[in-house]
Amino acid sequence: MSKATGTGTGARSSAPHGADSHDVIRVHGARENNLKDVSIEIPKRRLTVFTGVSGSGKSSLVFNTIAAESQRLINETYSSFVQGFMPTLARPEVDVLDGLTTVITVDQQRMGADPRSTVGTATDANAMLRILFSRLGKPYIGPPSAYSFNTATVRASGGITVERGAAKTKTVKATYNRTGGMCTHCEGRGKVSDIDLTQLYDDSKSIAEGAFTIPGWKSDNVWTVGIYAESGFLDPNKAIRRYTKKEMQDFLYREPTKVKVNGVNLTYEGLIPKIQKSFLSKDKEAMQPHIRAFVERAVTFTTCPECDGTRLSEGARSSKIKRISIADACAMEIRDLAEWVRGLKEPSVAPLLAALQQSLDSFVEIGLGYLALDRPAGSLSGGEAQRVKMIRHLGSALTDVTYVFDEPTIGLHPHDIQRMNDLLLRLRDKGNTVLVVEHKPEAIAIADHVVDLGPGAGTAGGTVCFEGTVEGLRAGDTITGRHLDDRAALKETVREPSGALEIRGATANNLRDVDVDIPLGALVVITGVAGSGKSSLVHGSIPAREQVVSVDQTPIRGSRRSNPATYTGLLDPIRKAFAKVNGVKPALFSANSEGACPTCNGAGVIYTDLAMMAGVATPCEDCEGKRFQAEVLEYRLGGRDISEVLAMSVDEAEEFFGAGEAHTPAAHKILDRLADVGLGYLTLGQPLTTLSGGERQRLKLATHMSEKGGVYVLDEPTTGLHLADVEHLLGLLDRLVDSGKSVIVIEHHQAVMAHADWIIDLGPGAGHDGGKVVFEGTPADLVAKRSTLTGEHLAAYVGA
Repeated sequence: MSKATGTGTGARSSAPHGADSHDVIRVHGARENNLKDVSIEIPKRRLTVFTGVSGSGKSSLVFNTIAAESQRLINETYSSFVQGFMPTLARPEVDVLDGLTTVITVDQQRMGADPRSTVGTATDANAMLRILFSRLGKPYIGPPSAYSFNTATVRASGGITVERGAAKTKTVKATYNRTGGMCTHCEGRGKVSDIDLTQLYDDSKSIAEGAFTIPGWKSDNVWTVGIYAESGFLDPNKAIRRYTKKEMQDFLYREPTKVKVNGVNLTYEGLIPKIQKSFLSKDKEAMQPHIRAFVERAVTFTTCPECDGTRLSEGARSSKIKRISIADACAMEIRDLAEWVRGLKEPSVAPLLAALQQSLDSFVEIGLGYLALDRPAGSLSGGEAQRVKMIRHLGSALTDVTYVFDEPTIGLHPHDIQRMNDLLLRLRDKGNTVLVVEHKPEAIAIADHVVDLGPGAGTAGGTVCFEGTVEGLRAGDTITGRHLDDRAALKETVREPSGALEIRGATANNLRDVDVDIPLGALVVITGVAGSGKSSLVHGSIPAREQVVSVDQTPIRGSRRSNPATYTGLLDPIRKAFAKVNGVKPALFSANSEGACPTCNGAGVIYTDLAMMAGVATPCEDCEGKRFQAEVLEYRLGGRDISEVLAMSVDEAEEFFGAGEAHTPAAHKILDRLADVGLGYLTLGQPLTTLSGGERQRLKLATHMSEKGGVYVLDEPTTGLHLADVEHLLGLLDRLVDSGKSVIVIEHHQAVMAHADWIIDLGPGAGHDGGKVVFEGTPADLVAKRSTLTGEHLAAYVGA
């Protein structure tokens, strides 16, 4: 047999193939958000970490430019009919994007907070369990839908008309049955909500005597109290407890009805639907403190008595495999469920068992084995949600894909960061490009290539300050390079507590009858591995009291009309100051009210919908994007009109409202707080939708700082913070404590632990391996004893 030679078909050319030359992603002239004509080449099949201070442009480059354009180009491969059902994406502001591959984005966006969404439904695990029980469960109750708490049982029968040919019609009797697993009492939610009527009114009084105890409901307000008093459905001089059954029905539940009150046409509706619309449909975080406190008092959630919180019907709970029902399986910790599934040996469903086993093992591998499948998806932290999204990609056979991660180490104890690093390197070693936005030195250390953006935040950022190796970054003169080896030192002296917050017999979630005293008048850090019970101890066990101000990681809700000025309440004193100086109404200075440009309705842009193509937003020609009517812009305060004030940064506005004609103490106080949390570079009118995760949490912290609480509870305040900003945060926490507050921080960052006055460490593990206090004392004692995982990592961090 002769060998292939020369130019024969079997020969391989030693010359490099043209297809192998595309080994970089080339970005030229990126201008998205604050990026300033950024041009950069990112190596493919390598792990590239993007660093820089919060707001420097990392997400704008990675998510809003590279990932967004890849998704847009993929969408364009579908027919226009299919594109009509997909989200429309505009092309990013960039001159050239070359060498893109398919991008898979694994971000920190919280999973839907819908009560029907759980860890099991958000992954494939629940679907596979339902099939398993429908095949092996005894007694047999029906198909997989019979085990789904999102599917209701439906039965219908009747006559249907069947047409056959020109004039042949026939009526046929038909029945339809669908067996679902939904609990009929709670409709698959597991909880039933109720409004506590005693918080809405005092039933011993009449409406005329001021029975309503709802914030803002004053007797002279025709829209609230007035409409009930004058509607004609109720006697305003009769005590509410003496209402007849019909009067009570009209008072609480009547459908919207047109009525005339003092010659004005108004809509009357029952108190319950009115409260639901006016209070319960809004974001609690954006409410004023006294209104938020009212909502938290008035609405109660209790476990469904019919299904005991399992969400499932009695039939679904009765069907079992080896004495385990699907409700029992979903309530198990995933690592225990994985062991149970491993013990099932049934050849008829072998492929299903193998797939389910792989999915459950992925949870354990990624450090989420302590979760249960029935855990509500909305209760996961940003870091947990991101790792849940990673699960479907771990076993993927795809290669040459670009994976984009947004701070994957968030919510991870230092002990778990190495495991996350290994997963990222595994994805890279399969031949994928991995792009990571990150602040933690332990995660930056594994990078093949580093891109540092800055030098500052907002308008002071948006340029590439450095690109190269980690060693080059460390030696370079950038903010990240200078702070990469920063280590906070242990305090020489710690504060003496002024008292203690006693927790006795805490059993929330996985806590095991915990007794602990949390010192007051000090900086206390609650730490421990993810799932050890930190949030359960702090959020679930601290006695409810008006003095406790909690700043958690729930996302800020807001449209592109919302901005830092509206969210913090800063716009109110600014509008009043403009109105007072110019002798007009404050509503004129709101782009969402009377002052709005009539052409664009105060949006500043005109949207043109192009069906399946990306819509086009063009600046409004009448107001030139300023959002206000021309006559409103003629009114000035300190020589500036309202649009110019909203274009100021926090730092500029702080100076502007601090002295001179524009001196406004109420506005200056809010601006001080924004500057305190490191947001001095934000512009007052910047849409909330453009803020990074770290910026949003600090904005929330600034808002809560105005409250008069004596105890502040912060949930991972270092989320999204650059190494340089952590030092700033520690200074802010010190100022809060020195002003007489007690600060309790749930945190994994070693710099915050080292700076604490007192540490409470939970563990030793996660889930049922945690829930105990394994250490309480000063950071120095924790380092000296090294008796816990936290102690070992903190000792290594401070170099002890």
